Amino acid sequence: MTLRIDVVSDVICPWCFLGKRRLDKALSMIPEVKAEVIFRPFFLDPTIPPEGLDRHAYMVAKFGEERLKTIHDPLIAAGEAEGVPYRFDKITRTPNTLNAHRLLRWAQPTGVQANVAEALFMAYWHYGQDVSDPEVLKTIAVINGFKADQISGLLASDADIDKVAAEVVQAQEIGVTGVPTFILGNKYGVVGAQSPDYIAEAIKKVAQER
Repeated sequence: MTLRIDVVSDVICPWCFLGKRRLDKALSMIPEVKAEVIFRPFFLDPTIPPEGLDRHAYMVAKFGEERLKTIHDPLIAAGEAEGVPYRFDKITRTPNTLNAHRLLRWAQPTGVQANVAEALFMAYWHYGQDVSDPEVLKTIAVINGFKADQISGLLASDADIDKVAAEVVQAQEIGVTGVPTFILGNKYGVVGAQSPDYIAEAIKKVAQER
């Protein structure tokens, strides 16, 4: 039996990148559990306009100049422990992630969703790329087997905008208020980027119950 794990996350959530890597490690620790991982959309900040915002101004407005000096320290330390190569100094924009979530949705049926998720996280958190830029998204898509014309056409259309929005609402309706949230077997939730050991134990427990 395969255990479904729904990962509710957002590309511009740094803890979600850490959570993905910790989930990967947790699954490698319990090879006896067969899991199907599906990434689900969430908007960390639904007020971000389609064109995005200047990251420094956005972060100062949110946290203040003084707090901003040290706010990333826990993430950097946790990232170093898990091999997550954050480069906060390279990020200049806080993008709207609707199109990134659409790409993740299109990647799921072809079996490359996890690779696309990893590429999106790396693009933003390591290379400082704008993951709302159609060219950035097209590059990631093509590397993962999409045809360039196909993905350009999809991104230029309204395809699945309503479905992404509906999934975000659904996540809120079942009580997801923060990300990452891992929903195990459509029944149990693990909230936050918990340690690989913690996630592995939770997955094992749910798998055994099933």
